[in-house]
Amino acid sequence: MIDSHSIFLLVSALGAVIGLILLITVLKLNPFLSLLLASLSLALVAGMPASTVIHSFEAGVGATLGHIAVVVALGTMLGKMMAESGGADRIAYTLIDLFGEKRVHWAMVVIGLVVGLPAFFEVGFVLLIPIAYTVARRTRTSLIMVGLPMVAGLSVVHGLVPPHPAALLAVTIYKADVGRTIFYALLVGLPTAVIAGPLYAKLIAPHIELPTENPISAQFVDHSSERSLPGFGLTLFSILLPVLLMLTGSWADALTAPKSAWNEGLHFIGNDDMALLIGVLVSFFTLGRMRGFTRETILRFSNECLAPTATITLLVGAGGGFGRILQDSGVSQAIIGVAMQSHVPLLLLAWMLAAMMRLATGSSTVAMTTAAGIVAPIALHSTGVRPELLAIATGAGSLIFSHVNDGGFWLVKEYFNMSVAQTIKTWSVCETIISVTALLFTLALAFML
Repeated sequence: MIDSHSIFLLVSALGAVIGLILLITVLKLNPFLSLLLASLSLALVAGMPASTVIHSFEAGVGATLGHIAVVVALGTMLGKMMAESGGADRIAYTLIDLFGEKRVHWAMVVIGLVVGLPAFFEVGFVLLIPIAYTVARRTRTSLIMVGLPMVAGLSVVHGLVPPHPAALLAVTIYKADVGRTIFYALLVGLPTAVIAGPLYAKLIAPHIELPTENPISAQFVDHSSERSLPGFGLTLFSILLPVLLMLTGSWADALTAPKSAWNEGLHFIGNDDMALLIGVLVSFFTLGRMRGFTRETILRFSNECLAPTATITLLVGAGGGFGRILQDSGVSQAIIGVAMQSHVPLLLLAWMLAAMMRLATGSSTVAMTTAAGIVAPIALHSTGVRPELLAIATGAGSLIFSHVNDGGFWLVKEYFNMSVAQTIKTWSVCETIISVTALLFTLALAFML
């Protein structure tokens, strides 16, 4: 039986989430400030001593940012080098030639999956949207048919596949194995991206009529024929190097004797921060110096790309602070109590909590951080659920129904030149298909394992 205090805490948490939605959508308050206010209000209503409230929030922010800030910075630099060198263009055109113009939507989902690995969704989107415009013009195809598979690919790796910062965060919280998570996430993510991307795009594109003139598209003139692009193999190597290093790190114990110098060396270079650092330094050479960029130009690129990540980083930190308040105020324990008594399967619970936080905050990264923070203590007392699958289920939940409180929603709307209703029919539904399909595949994988 649930006691009255637990019910009060759960109602308080629900009130905080509703307040969060109203602050962001109705009062148009900055999401970081909204998260801060919702956290402080919940803490005080739940009866936390006023002297500990700020400290608790700061501790949550610090614990979250200690890891993620490094990953965000390095991932963004790698994405910037890809864009400036023409590496993203090279991947796009090679795949279009490979797939043919009639199957261009299949090429675009692959581009989204590959390019999305090192970059945040927003960064990957801005990097790839010029390619989507170029491809749509070159193949005389609807931007929905070309662009929706691309954003589906970006979204799948954003939520499910390490070393993407959001997915990597869930892996860290659940203490899951990075290599195994990548393997399982690809098993789940590839068919999910196919269903939500090319297949759904083919279904919805004929029903969405876009304006003939797109003011943003007009700004991006295709310069690919005017400059030489880096080689496909070299570009792919530069992007996938961090992934390969992380996989090597996770297999270190199988490849070498534990505690040996080789073993420690492989673990060191396989650490996500180190793997991304090595990837960025290599990209400075392969996509920088080898392309004729000077040291000064490379420095300018790496400085320029950090400014836009400030908002993302602060939001992630605030999400961590909110998660810590949920724990320190006793709300997490109340949720654990309800979960234990209701006997909701752990994978489903992780998905549901992440989905609720995604709908509330609009940020999939915040949703993953908060949901993982709540579910991880329950997972410690449960057996039979692999932490890798928990990370994937949490990621799947964090992608559900992107709407007006999500920056990604407005990015897609403005760049595709759609109305709000059209964006919901295309992008929001695409995200929901990804979320539900990934959950079903994860449950099937759990059953088989």
